[in-house]
Amino acid sequence: MISSAYAIELLKKALEIYTPSRSEAQLANLIKEKCLDDLGFEKVSIDSVGNVIATKGSGSPRILLCGHMDTVPGQIPVRVESGYLFGRGASDAKAPLLAMLLACSEFKQSGTIIFAGVVDEEGNATGIKELVKNKLSVDYAIFGEPSGIDKITISYKGRLALRLTCDVLDSAHASAPWLSRNSIEEVYEVWKLLSNEISSKYNKTDKKSESVSLSLTEISGGSSHNVTPQKCKITIDIRVPNGVKCQDVLDALDNSIKNISELRKAKITYRIEDMTEPFEADHSSPIVRALSLSILDIGKVRPVLLRKTGTGDMNVLGNSLKIPMVTYGPGEPHVSHSKDERVEIQSYLTSIEIYNRALFHTSRLHHNKRDLSTK
Repeated sequence: MISSAYAIELLKKALEIYTPSRSEAQLANLIKEKCLDDLGFEKVSIDSVGNVIATKGSGSPRILLCGHMDTVPGQIPVRVESGYLFGRGASDAKAPLLAMLLACSEFKQSGTIIFAGVVDEEGNATGIKELVKNKLSVDYAIFGEPSGIDKITISYKGRLALRLTCDVLDSAHASAPWLSRNSIEEVYEVWKLLSNEISSKYNKTDKKSESVSLSLTEISGGSSHNVTPQKCKITIDIRVPNGVKCQDVLDALDNSIKNISELRKAKITYRIEDMTEPFEADHSSPIVRALSLSILDIGKVRPVLLRKTGTGDMNVLGNSLKIPMVTYGPGEPHVSHSKDERVEIQSYLTSIEIYNRALFHTSRLHHNKRDLSTK
């Protein structure tokens, strides 16, 4: 039986390891060591991209519990304050990751548990794409992301990220800026036209979960402090709701970019940085039911189903494997990526019980369904 002190100390250790995307090796090795020494897993490995994968049990159902080890950049001193544990990744998503790991260690039902701590979720989803490429065989999946312990995430928007370059085809001495257009100024006009066109085409409702959102997230331009910039590059992050295809949005963007390029008499090009389709889980699936029952068992409340405006690894696996899956975890989404990222310690501990209970209910429901089908 895992103690609360052990669970808290393990999370502290994980938070003290700085793991921006593609720098997760130290945490992967810590998890591998704990799986082998303390947590009763029968097989543990680290794959070619750095995912740590641990299994225990045998037979069906095969249940995947998947969380990510990486965080966004930026360190936060690890500390306990007013019942909360602060640190980069406390909410997104080391608390869910380790709560799932510890819940797996307590699993005693029939079936196979596969725990995966994956890399690069905050980047290009390298870890989960590797699991898909290797044709992971599972019946159900739970992803660990902050939802709050009485809420379940059933839906994520898709993501389309573009790196756009605006080239005004000339430059001038900064002392005579009237001799050439300024690409930094020009790209802002391009951005306004582009975002207005896409918003007017797709956003017919005030509901954020049903609208296409565009965000300007990076900008770089210029070659010298005394030369007007000929080229400027921006990154545009677009979130795509369920019911809309990323390719359709991309086609609309491509058409708009061509029109704006002609209108502004600038060379505007782009490359695709990411294209991940939206995903919504089946609300009535056994895994959603199992998790709902577990929250009711442990927390004595009926959970709320969430549709999030972000994008997660569930999108990638969900659009590849047609199996029941869901996302759940301790932590509040609004503090993720912030300077005050934290998780309530009691919520973290309670979530371990809820994950463990969810494994029990998933196994029970799976075998009940199989028994009924054979009668």
